[in-house]
Amino acid sequence: MHLPNYLEFKTPDVAATKRFYAQVFAFEFVDYGDEYAGVSGDGVEIGLHRSDAGEPPLVGFQADDIDAAQARVREAGGDIVQDTYEFPGGRRFHFRDPGGNELLVYQYDE
Repeated sequence: MHLPNYLEFKTPDVAATKRFYAQVFAFEFVDYGDEYAGVSGDGVEIGLHRSDAGEPPLVGFQADDIDAAQARVREAGGDIVQDTYEFPGGRRFHFRDPGGNELLVYQYDE
């Protein structure tokens, strides 16, 4: 497992949020449908996911073996919030740590 290198912002308006970050930080997003856009650089990825406003961002950890990572989360007492599912290019799951923080683990297809 690696250090956190993914941050997903929730937004009710992906297009407006995309324009904001493009103007402020010159981000060049790739669209994955109407509900998600992503940008990467310097070893960090940022995603914009359409969702209700006010939800906190999700922090993500990349894993080499997502199934083993999910087993370790369970063994350590973490709660799986969303079981492993596929996204374009890989798989991910969400979990809650003992402090109540929701985080995610993802793995890219090889």
